[in-house]
Amino acid sequence: MLLSAAEQIFGAGGKKLRPLLVLLVGNAVRRLYAQDDLGNVAEKQRSLAQITEMIHTASLVHDDVLDECDLRRGRNTVNSLYGTRVAVLVGDFLFAQSSWALAQLENLEVIKLISQVIADFADGEISQAQNLFDCDMKLETYLAKSFYKTASLIAASCRGAAALCNASEEVKEAMYQYGKHIGLAFQIVDDILDFTQSTKLLGKPQGQDLASGNLTAPTLFALENEDNLRVLIEREFQEDGDIEKAIELVQVGGGISGAQRLARQEGQLALEAIKCLPECEAKESLELVVEYILERLF
Repeated sequence: MLLSAAEQIFGAGGKKLRPLLVLLVGNAVRRLYAQDDLGNVAEKQRSLAQITEMIHTASLVHDDVLDECDLRRGRNTVNSLYGTRVAVLVGDFLFAQSSWALAQLENLEVIKLISQVIADFADGEISQAQNLFDCDMKLETYLAKSFYKTASLIAASCRGAAALCNASEEVKEAMYQYGKHIGLAFQIVDDILDFTQSTKLLGKPQGQDLASGNLTAPTLFALENEDNLRVLIEREFQEDGDIEKAIELVQVGGGISGAQRLARQEGQLALEAIKCLPECEAKESLELVVEYILERLF
């Protein structure tokens, strides 16, 4: 049953952004140090890419349990099909499998990096739970939560790909910063799309985060201009039509445009971080990933 449930989430599609970034960073850093593409380093980087996607998938399964979500990527979630107990076990199983595979890399730095990510997931969930329906939450708190829940894994895996090449501290830190900022840009764009795309395109109900009290960048920017939005949030959308009114206020109150600016700032920081890489197809692709993420805004 665990394997069947795991196949449900893996078979739901997804962008596979995280393993792609690991492979691209790995390729670019190998070129920086003129390392053989066919060597043991490339093989370990491919394993790291797989581990990264497995950890991400495990976190999604647990997220859906905590958020009581029925849909993910347009398909029924594991917990909606098999129940909470099985979903928790599936997430645990995937974390365990990824931990075993991580140990096979035999690189203590990478093991420490990725292990910290799992702790970051918990910190992100706790931060989110503590700030539900909090209209006074600071943008810095939102960014910290987004780092823990999304960008931490991308940052650690990008640095890990460089670490497997025995790269310098400067290069490893640059790859970490690239992963951090592209991860934040990705999350901010996802939070914008929650207000601008239909349920069919999102694969989940529009405004789902807002309805559950999870205030994201668009809402925080809109709260600076819309007092009525605060009223709706603080009464936790208890009256009919509240959530629809709130979505409209975010859209017309500067929430979308403010979040778009923030996403572009994070994208630019990601581009600046990879200036140390040599000109090659992998570096060009890393730049195009930033462009792709930001183009989702339009």
